[in-house]
Amino acid sequence: MDMLTDEQIAETKLDDWRKLGQGLHARYVVGDFGAGVRFVAALGEAGDALGHHPRVTMGDRYVDLKLISEDAVYRDDEGTEHIVEWVTQRDIDLAVRITEIAAEQGVDADPASITTIELALDTAHAATIAPVWAALLTGSAEARGRGTIGDDVRDATGRVPILWFQETDEHETPRQRFHIDVWVAPEVADQRIATAVAAGGIVVDDTQAPSYTVIADQDGNKACVCTSLSR
Repeated sequence: MDMLTDEQIAETKLDDWRKLGQGLHARYVVGDFGAGVRFVAALGEAGDALGHHPRVTMGDRYVDLKLISEDAVYRDDEGTEHIVEWVTQRDIDLAVRITEIAAEQGVDADPASITTIELALDTAHAATIAPVWAALLTGSAEARGRGTIGDDVRDATGRVPILWFQETDEHETPRQRFHIDVWVAPEVADQRIATAVAAGGIVVDDTQAPSYTVIADQDGNKACVCTSLSR
């Protein structure tokens, strides 16, 4: 099934859900753990009916969901098809059904609290070092390139954040290699940036906002606040 663009996903107007990184994310607030279990059980039945299921993380007061297809089709500029992990119509259909179930059970969504973390490593040698990081983070080099056309390290079970490699030129001077990408719902990005600045952070580059804004701490270490919106 074809992967959907961010614009196509936005057009679906899924109020409970936000596109962060590669997938759709939602947080639902529940009264207690039992209510969360009943909610998830209903989601399981809906997923069985559609042949697709969300990834679920539960706590006493929340249920976090992620929807992503492992067989999305991406076509490059030459028309070659690649199988990647991304949002497809299958995810949209299930998100719509989950939203309906939440309304039926009186479970409220809290999209402003959704956050996804990715790690980024600047390097001129992604293909060389990716297997090392795959082995370190997941215990297997098979995580390298999983669900992507690049060298990203992606754990199939979601135990660790995605590690992707940002291409840089060769350099000798020591510099920051790692930075964190903090994905948030678009409507809270400005607040997240303002909070970081109030705590002493510095806006280094906002020329690509709202797609991403680079923030540095007092030592110069950088992170990016990212949203699904284009520049």
